[in-house]
Order: sequence, then structure tokens, then C-alpha cells
Amino acid sequence: MNQAEKNEMNILVTLDENYIPYLNVMLSTLIRFNPDCRFNVYLLHSEIRENALLPTKSVIGENGILIPIQIKDLALGDAPTTQRYPREIYFRIFAAHYLPKTVDRVLYLDPDLVINGSLLNLYRMQMDDYYFAAASHTGLLLQKANALRLDMDEDSPYINSGVMMMNLSLLRKEQDYAEVLRFIEKRKNFLMLPDQDIISALYGSKIYALDAFRYNMTERLYQLHAPFEKSLNLEWIRKNAIIIHYCGRNKPWKENYHGQLDVFYKEAVAKMKSESEI
Repeated sequence: MNQAEKNEMNILVTLDENYIPYLNVMLSTLIRFNPDCRFNVYLLHSEIRENALLPTKSVIGENGILIPIQIKDLALGDAPTTQRYPREIYFRIFAAHYLPKTVDRVLYLDPDLVINGSLLNLYRMQMDDYYFAAASHTGLLLQKANALRLDMDEDSPYINSGVMMMNLSLLRKEQDYAEVLRFIEKRKNFLMLPDQDIISALYGSKIYALDAFRYNMTERLYQLHAPFEKSLNLEWIRKNAIIIHYCGRNKPWKENYHGQLDVFYKEAVAKMKSESEI
């Protein structure tokens, strides 16, 4: 299949310079498991140096194009941030506002992911009247706690924002930019995971629920279910989990990683290194 025949896919990432090495690993797996696709990778950032992105452009190579977009949004000046959650996390909420009007849908991916299968079915899904499609990792008790903390409907899903299909054309028509800023100001002392707090609280009825085991598999999800489901093992994940997400503080590039799913990350790093040496 030549480049002209490949399926085009819009990908969104938002991060600071510290996460570029992990972004490169994620993109290498995205390309490896989706050889029939060509990628427009939109990178929303506040101050990444141009030369810091040279390795990323090298990873993408002829499989797509990296499109950095620097965001200087003064309205986000008072939004709460931490070392783990820099200002860039808010950029994905306003993707419809920042990305070119010609982009009608985009797949947002965190840099701490490993892609383990084809994303075409996810990317081509019917969005209809939904703004987002995302998975939830939240049990009933935590769901109620989040509903109380964020003043949200208990029936609305509390999503993990690491993987999100985004219906940009509908968001441009209906999303109220000022409403989001008002929510941040009103609830900023209660925001724990700011971007997914905001998306879940404001847009719960507009979120399509994805299967977490397929599209947002985590170490915690695996450890909670594997002891009780005999078929859920590493081989099942290798065959069925399309996206593996290393969310939270338990990162596979750290020496103190706890769990078993880091095997997929280590394989991805080894494969990327071997490909770069060819």
C-alpha cells in the first residue's frame, strides 16, 4: 500500500517537553500496529523548543506529519496546575477551538500509552450527538464521590481522558468556551484530575462509553479483575487490548514499576531502538 492509498487519521497530543521521550515510544507503536494509516499528529503545547521535536519527527518519518501548535491562552492563567498536571492538560478540552476548522474529528492519545492493535474501528466510529468517546475506570462508590465533588449527575460517566475520540465539528457548534472557564473558576479547589474532572462534569451526557479492557487497559484494571477471571491474562491482553495505558504514578520507565503490563512497554522500547539502528 503506497502513501496515497493509506487511511488518514488525525491524532492529538498535548504535553510539555518532559514527556517527549514517552510520546516517541507511543507513536512508534501507533505506526507499527497501524501500517495502513497515515497520521496527522497535532501537538498542542505552550513552549516546546523546535529542536526537541526532531526525534519525534524521525519516529513519524514517512508515515505522517507532526503539526506543532503553540498555545498562548491567557484565559487559562488561573487554572490549577501541578508538576504532574501542567497547563497543557487543558488544551485537549478546547481542541475544537485550537485545531484547524478542517479537522472534524481527532483521536486524543496520552503519551504514556502503548498501542497494541488497529485503531481504525475506533477512529471511524459513529459519533452522532456525542462530543467524546472514552472509557471509565470508576466503580460505583468512587462514581458517587466524584458526583458529589464535582456537582455532576451520578448517572454520567467519570471518564479517563487518556484516550478520547473527539467530535470536533459538533463541539465547535455547541461547546461554550466561557462555560468551561466559569466551571474551572468555581470548582478549582475541588479539581483533582482537572481535564477529566471538567469533561466528565460538563459533558457526561455527551460521552459515549468505550470498553476499557480494549481501549484503555491499565495495570490497576488488570490486577482487580485477573484473579477472578481466568481468561484475563497477559496473552489475552496481547490479543485483545488495543490500547494499554500506564496512567497514574506507576510508570513503566521507572525502576519501581509495580505490576506485569510493563512488558509491553519494554517490548515497544526495544523494537523502537532496533528500528532506529536499521
